[in-house]
Amino acid sequence: MSSSNHSVQRVAVYCGSSEGKDPAFLAEAFALGSGIAAAGLGLVYGGANVGLMGAVAEAALAGGAEVIGVLPQVLAGREIAHEGLTRLEQVLTMHERKARMAELSDAFLILPGGYGTLDEMMEAVTWAQLRLHDKPCILINTAGYWNGLLAFLDSAVAAGFLKAQNRALLRVADSAAEALELLA
Repeated sequence: MSSSNHSVQRVAVYCGSSEGKDPAFLAEAFALGSGIAAAGLGLVYGGANVGLMGAVAEAALAGGAEVIGVLPQVLAGREIAHEGLTRLEQVLTMHERKARMAELSDAFLILPGGYGTLDEMMEAVTWAQLRLHDKPCILINTAGYWNGLLAFLDSAVAAGFLKAQNRALLRVADSAAEALELLA
């Protein structure tokens, strides 16, 4: 893993392959994709054309951004590969997907999602804690979606399992626009 003291060129976005029940989730995904393009950044994401993943990619593409999808073969039949990307990379495993996305990106932005999103986010933050990278990890707390997780992380600090300085590695933004401002 290399350090990233250079400026942010591409961002990895972790998010759900579902849209969720609150229309704010989908709206924020579109806003993030549009904002990434407007900021002149590239997008690295999971490669699917469904859910929040598809929305981020569509909006980034519509804004003229480079969009790189990384899709593991295990999901190729279940997550429909996005056909209109700048580049779609197929990898063998979920582990390879996470490693490749980390390699291609200079920051991690996290929208609502389920187990996969949590796994990707926690790995990125753990790697930052271990000083394997110094890339920003920014959680976008759309409609308070992540409030329960944030409360849990605070309780982990209080219980002595997470150092306060490591808790601070996961930054929180209320919106896509705020997350992109944190990168600027």
